[in-house]
Amino acid sequence: METIDIFYQAHGLREIEHIEVESGHTVAMVKETLIEKHGWEPDTLIYIEDVETPLEEQRLIVELCGAGAHLHLHRCRHVEVAVTFGGETVHHRFAPSATVARVKTWAAITKFGMTEEEAGEHVLQIAGTQDRPPPRAHIGTLTSCPACRVHFDLVPDERINGAPGAPTRGAC
Repeated sequence: METIDIFYQAHGLREIEHIEVESGHTVAMVKETLIEKHGWEPDTLIYIEDVETPLEEQRLIVELCGAGAHLHLHRCRHVEVAVTFGGETVHHRFAPSATVARVKTWAAITKFGMTEEEAGEHVLQIAGTQDRPPPRAHIGTLTSCPACRVHFDLVPDERINGAPGAPTRGAC
């Protein structure tokens, strides 16, 4: 039987993890495997990356994902996101499977009226920290149930000799 590559993130998993499942597996079977592997709560929901609603558990994973999938598992149905830029804060609810890149595009272009070029010069940084999650990170990795919220600052992406770089600060 053919296998499907499942790449996933979840609360507490900032790095992308991977499993292979048989093409005949349902969403419920994939969820059960991952809950058992990580010790998550049974009410954990499973999402496809950047899709707002949880997956129906009786569906075959191959019908939803083809040869591979980027999934997110979380107990929150939505994450309350706040983004601050230039003294203004905007708010929106996203599925926990929304990527940091999607949130940045929404905030920078849609809400703050930046051009794509201007938005490309900025990054999202978790408010009050120096933590700048990568664009492919799911926002659900940055929060947990029952809080289900994250606050970002939209800040200039500091560059060193024209290359993207980490902010200049003391050694780690």
